[in-house]
Amino acid sequence: MAENKEEDVKLGANKYRETQPLGTAAQTDKDYKEPPPAPLFEPGELSSWSFYRAGIAEFMATFLFLYITILTVMGLKRSDSLCSSVGIQGVAWAFGGMIFALVYCTAGISGGHINPAVTFGLFLARKLSLTRALFYMVMQCLGAICGAGVVKGFMVGPYQRLGGGANVVQPGYTKGDGLGAEIVGTFVLVYTVFSATDAKRNARDSHVPILAPLPIGFAVFLVHLATIPITGTGINPARSLGAAIIFNQDRAWDDHWIFWVGPFIGAALAAVYHQIIIRAIPFKSKS
Repeated sequence: MAENKEEDVKLGANKYRETQPLGTAAQTDKDYKEPPPAPLFEPGELSSWSFYRAGIAEFMATFLFLYITILTVMGLKRSDSLCSSVGIQGVAWAFGGMIFALVYCTAGISGGHINPAVTFGLFLARKLSLTRALFYMVMQCLGAICGAGVVKGFMVGPYQRLGGGANVVQPGYTKGDGLGAEIVGTFVLVYTVFSATDAKRNARDSHVPILAPLPIGFAVFLVHLATIPITGTGINPARSLGAAIIFNQDRAWDDHWIFWVGPFIGAALAAVYHQIIIRAIPFKSKS
C-alpha cells in the first residue's frame, strides 16, 4: 500500500510540475458542465415563494449592514480623536466584517449580493434574470434606508451634526477623483465576487479551497482602507442612498451621482473582464 502511494506521488510530481501556475491547467480531469445563462425575463419567478424569500433576505442583510456600519462611523466621529476610537481601520473592518458575515448567512438564499452594483454585474454576466435583479436592487435600497433610519433614531442630534455617514467627495479631491475611486473600488469588489463564486474555477482549481465570503469581505475591507479618505467609500449604491436619504442635507446630494455611476461602471468592467479574460482559460473535461 505504501509503495502504491509513493508511485502515485511520483506520477503526480511528473505530471504536474512545480513551474505550472496555479489556476490554469493544474487539474483538468474533472467534469464541468457550463450552466445555461439566466433568461432576461422570467415571469414564473413572481409566483415562487423562493423569489420573495430571497428579496427579504437581501432587505434584511442590507438593513443590518447599514445599521452596524453607520453606527460604527458615528462612533468614530463622536470621538475626540482617532486614537480614542476604532479609527479608520476599525471602520474598514466593520464594513468588511459585516459583508463576510452577511454573505455567509444569505448566500444560500439569495446569493448574498447586498449591493446593487454586485447584482448589476451578475446580471450582465447572465447569472440572474432582469426580474430578480430589479427586485433585489429595490429591496437592498429599502433595507439600507431602514438601517440608516434606525441609527438616526438612536442619535438624532449627533447624526445630523456629524454627517450621518453619507458619502461625499472629501476636500482636496475633485469629482473626477471620487468617480475614479468608486470605479476602481467597485471593480475590485465585483471581480472578487466573480472569482470567488465561479463554478468553473472551483472545478478546475479544486486544489485551492476557498470560502467565498472571506475574500469578498476582505476585498471590501481593503477598498475601504484605500478610499475612505477620498469618498468615505461607497462602492454600494444602496449604502450611499440610504445614508443620503436619512441624512437629507444638500451636501449629501451634491456628489450623489458619483456613488451610482462609479459603482455601476466598475461592476460592468469587472463583469466584462471576468467573462472575456478569466473565463476564457481553456477547460478540458474528462472524456
